[in-house]
Amino acid sequence: MPEFLKLLSCDEARRILAGFAPVGGEDVPTARGLGRVLAEDFRAPHDLPREPRSTVDGYAVRAKDTFGASDGVPCYLKLIGAVPMGGVFAGAIGAGEAVAISTGGVVPEGADGVVMIEYVDAARDGEIEIHRGVSPLENVIRRGDDLTSGDVVVARGRRLRPADIGALAGFGQTRVRVFRAPRVAVLSTGNEVVAPDIEPAPGQVRDVNQYALAAQGERAGAEATLAGIVRDDAPALRARVAELLEVHDVVMLSGGSSVGARDVAAEVVGSLGPRGVLLHGINIRPGRPTLVADIGGKPVLGMPGFPVSAMVIFDVFVRPLLRRIGGEAGREEWPARRRARFARRYASAVGREDWVRVRLAGEWASPILGGSAAISTVLRADGYVRVEAGVEGIDEGAEVDVLLMTE
Repeated sequence: MPEFLKLLSCDEARRILAGFAPVGGEDVPTARGLGRVLAEDFRAPHDLPREPRSTVDGYAVRAKDTFGASDGVPCYLKLIGAVPMGGVFAGAIGAGEAVAISTGGVVPEGADGVVMIEYVDAARDGEIEIHRGVSPLENVIRRGDDLTSGDVVVARGRRLRPADIGALAGFGQTRVRVFRAPRVAVLSTGNEVVAPDIEPAPGQVRDVNQYALAAQGERAGAEATLAGIVRDDAPALRARVAELLEVHDVVMLSGGSSVGARDVAAEVVGSLGPRGVLLHGINIRPGRPTLVADIGGKPVLGMPGFPVSAMVIFDVFVRPLLRRIGGEAGREEWPARRRARFARRYASAVGREDWVRVRLAGEWASPILGGSAAISTVLRADGYVRVEAGVEGIDEGAEVDVLLMTE
């Protein structure tokens, strides 16, 4: 009977998975870049703004001409024109002069402040009456105050957000270099597995994992392929995996990674390339019989056959892998989390990393008990509580971090 090569710790498994290189890049229109990962730093080609601009509606002035102005003692300035929207004022402001300006307008030469329109009244003979003075640069954004030429506007490895798209467009960047979305094939194995549209015979089960894992892959930013079902036949499995590796960056095998006599994934995958199987067995619950191989620099993952185990292993190991080879950098692994109190005592085996499915109700997180075959334990779960390998369990009422499944 086949055996695990070695039962590795979760940290060792993470270190192995961190060794896979990112996929290649491609150019896309900036307008289609939302959610894609930037493949190279974008630096500002010029200062932003290029000219000093007003941040309010009002009057551009020399600040020192307004010093001391108040409701009781206003100052009077000569209005000599207005800044046209989309243009600049033709001329310069001199002593005792003012120019009307709208928000975003270019501050005329000679002016160094803008009085808000609320503090100005019209006066006679083309003058304005100012009831509040301004300091130099008040209500003015200077050239380069936002971004300076050469600044990194959006860094490599960032998943582009709406603000990033706007900034790129604002600098005239109509196309952007991004990483390709990793192409992931999900292949189910086993004589007992049938397609969802087949009525299972006694001893058979419908294929849950292929669809769940593909959906998880899509949500992680990958392009997932439903690659079908292969029976417990080593030559057929070898041929199909080799075929999928030609056009995909990652292949996930659902089932066939355990230690049963019919589980042929390790043997088949190990024969496909020089590096072959890197790990077969992780000290985790659920999902211990997980397999990771390197075939030509591409990860081949043998996922557990039970749905709960497969989905947990995806969340814990595969999602970070896909984000990393998809070029994403600096992202917190579990950005959505919440503090809660554990609703009952939970015992865990020291030395094993335990991922407990929990349901939230107010301030409480209740463990959902059930085996790896019970998909209801993830259907009812809001998140996970991770029990570190060196911890015996969780006491009732203990504060825990709930890692939410919302991402």
